[in-house]
Amino acid sequence: MVDEELLKILACPKCKKELFYNRERDVLICENCQVFYPIEDGIPILLTDASKPLEELR
Repeated sequence: MVDEELLKILACPKCKKELFYNRERDVLICENCQVFYPIEDGIPILLTDASKPLEELR
C-alpha cells in the first residue's frame, strides 16, 4: 500500500503524466505510456527499466 499523499505527487518518469494506483495488483499504471511500475515493500519503483507493458497485467 502506498501513502495517499505520495500518490498525489508521483508522475511517470517517462512522460511525466499522472500515475494511477491499482490496489488489487499493487502497481502504479501510466495509461499514457501503457506501462506499469511495481511497488516493493510499499516503495514505488519508478525506474524506466522497471516498467512493464500493461498487457502483462491482463
